[in-house]
Amino acid sequence: MEKYKINDKTLVLFSLDAKTRVYEEDKCFVVDENPNSIMESSCSYYGSSLEGRRKGATSLIGVKYKVPVLVEESKNIIFFPTESSKKTSCTWIRSNKIENYYYSNGRLVLCFKNGDKIVLDHSLPVIENQILRSTRLEALIRARKNGE
Repeated sequence: MEKYKINDKTLVLFSLDAKTRVYEEDKCFVVDENPNSIMESSCSYYGSSLEGRRKGATSLIGVKYKVPVLVEESKNIIFFPTESSKKTSCTWIRSNKIENYYYSNGRLVLCFKNGDKIVLDHSLPVIENQILRSTRLEALIRARKNGE
């Protein structure tokens, strides 16, 4: 069976430890591999390794922990981890597909541009910080592409 590859419709890789609930713009399903494995094989599919993408992002934005990753450059596919990617509980979220986020009943609700919502057990400051890091990475990459 072929491994799942991140594509332009992928929104979230939600950790189920050894498995992943994949949220795409038009469907949700479970695959028999963990989110980090999907990130690794997707980065490789698009021409780099996950570690190479991390190192590149670290050199651009200066962070070494919970580094956002540019999975695919031409479609600007950037994901951020919700915690250390060394943990099997790490969920990966596509930053530039997020429309809004808020707290409801003590849980974080992420709203995506396509209208989908997911609920997470992460704090607002953690997610805001990860969105900020991802936005910085995206802006720096765009500036370099434009020769700025």
